[in-house]
Amino acid sequence: MFNKISVSKMLGGLEGHIGDDDYSEPLNILIDSANKNNSFNLFGAFAFKNQLKDRLKMRSKLHNFLQAPGSEKLLPSPADPIFVTGLPRSGTTFLFNLLALDKNHRSPKYWEIMSPLPLTKSNFDIKKREWKINAELKFARTIIPKLRAMHHIRAQTPEECMLIATMNIRSIVYMCMVDVPEYVEYLKNCSFESVFLWHKRFFQMLELTGRPNRWLLKDPSHIGHIPEILSTYPNARFINIHRDPIQSIASFCSLTKNIRSAFSQNVDNTKIGKTVLDFWQHNLNKGMSYRGLLGPNQIVDINYTDFIQSPLDTIKNVYSVLGFDIDIQTENEMEEYLIKQNQIKKEKHNYSLEEFDLSPEIVKDHFHNYMMRHGFSDKIA
Repeated sequence: MFNKISVSKMLGGLEGHIGDDDYSEPLNILIDSANKNNSFNLFGAFAFKNQLKDRLKMRSKLHNFLQAPGSEKLLPSPADPIFVTGLPRSGTTFLFNLLALDKNHRSPKYWEIMSPLPLTKSNFDIKKREWKINAELKFARTIIPKLRAMHHIRAQTPEECMLIATMNIRSIVYMCMVDVPEYVEYLKNCSFESVFLWHKRFFQMLELTGRPNRWLLKDPSHIGHIPEILSTYPNARFINIHRDPIQSIASFCSLTKNIRSAFSQNVDNTKIGKTVLDFWQHNLNKGMSYRGLLGPNQIVDINYTDFIQSPLDTIKNVYSVLGFDIDIQTENEMEEYLIKQNQIKKEKHNYSLEEFDLSPEIVKDHFHNYMMRHGFSDKIA
């Protein structure tokens, strides 16, 4: 029988070494909600507790690192970031991977997010960390067979920064792993100011191994936190990709179902559909209401269909709007990447709204304002 998760066990030995108490409220809500709503299987119980404990340990390591004499107060603000945002499953990863080919951009690699300390530039140390993390990812793909088709991760590839928010216990990662409705409600309305404080600290630390011209970052949910981002990064820029929510919502529901199936014995597709629909409706509405805070050269919108049909032309337009230059070497590398991607036989990710007791009409009703604004409504009338 699975023992309930306890806050004390998650924090055991870390109290006093974890920084400001901005984590206890979400941690308590998350754990209470997870215990209340899930019947964990053996792997799920271990993996969920391990994920929480690991991220709290990472936070503790970062806190201790920045408390060392002459560290945090002397560290400059990180280079200005670009955030790739949009509904999940809307081509953000494809766009992110193309933009990462520009030498002016730096994105945290997966191993850097999961195991950055102690800082190292040693190829031997990096390879050891990559090997360990790739072994863990291989095991995860064994438990979640469709993970490769939905979101393939490697230790050495650039990864989205949503995992950094897990240190602050405010992240959509946890709602993907388990059924936590009370926690999701908390995420919808809580401040993310402390999330981006730790976000900034993370990149201050990482820049000690090299400062880029720009940080290239990605998290679909960031579009709902523009005020907190601008408070931390006044010069932040956003690339917002738009896809018909009918496709995006169905795909994210499927991703959530497949991940939760590895953790729990009681995956409820109907609850997944309701939670995903409500959360992303709320997040997009917040994002639209905050658009006025951004200057004309701080955000550029692109259409998913246009991007898939003409990716390089779309990126050239993005650079033009944001005032960036694109050199011939970057263009060539992007073209080579596109050719290779077209040659790869991809495993198809099958999903449908009906599987989650949703329909195009329900999605249209929830996302009416968003769809009208970005020209999707006439496609499903």
